[in-house]
Amino acid sequence: MKLTMLSLAVGLCLAIPAAAEDQTPPPAAAATAPAPASTQVLVTPMELKWGDPPPVLQKGALLAVVSGDPGSAGPYTIRLKLPAGYKIAPHWHPTDENVTVISGTFSLGMGETFDQKSMKTLPMGGYALLPAEMHHYAWTKGGATVQVNGMGPFVLNYVNPADDPSRMGAAAK
Repeated sequence: MKLTMLSLAVGLCLAIPAAAEDQTPPPAAAATAPAPASTQVLVTPMELKWGDPPPVLQKGALLAVVSGDPGSAGPYTIRLKLPAGYKIAPHWHPTDENVTVISGTFSLGMGETFDQKSMKTLPMGGYALLPAEMHHYAWTKGGATVQVNGMGPFVLNYVNPADDPSRMGAAAK
């Protein structure tokens, strides 16, 4: 009996990856059906696709979209990998921003002027809710990965427009 159960378990383990690899497109009728209001997302860290962040963030960070579309209305979740010394100047968002520290430490401060002494450092597992239009800034001493989620579109407005890296690039051209 034990051997039969073991054989069944091994057979299932071998069958599941084969079924997951079946990329047969759905029938044409299914393609015209409306998409559900929300979709299930199951993703491992190795499946995330990392790339450059939008120009509104300083170079050096990497961004991965975990779910949703941060550029559109609706819920989104992104992750940012920030190198040691990475700084985000005082800014605000038109919607609430939820930040969870996945690894490293991430420091946040509130206000219109970057003041490292007044920042609170969040360790791995730390969380912050930054309400819409709250002026805040961020920094990581040794590097961090953070997860940001909220309702899109994700917009970052710098308190001082001269701090916006996307404007710096335009000014250099």
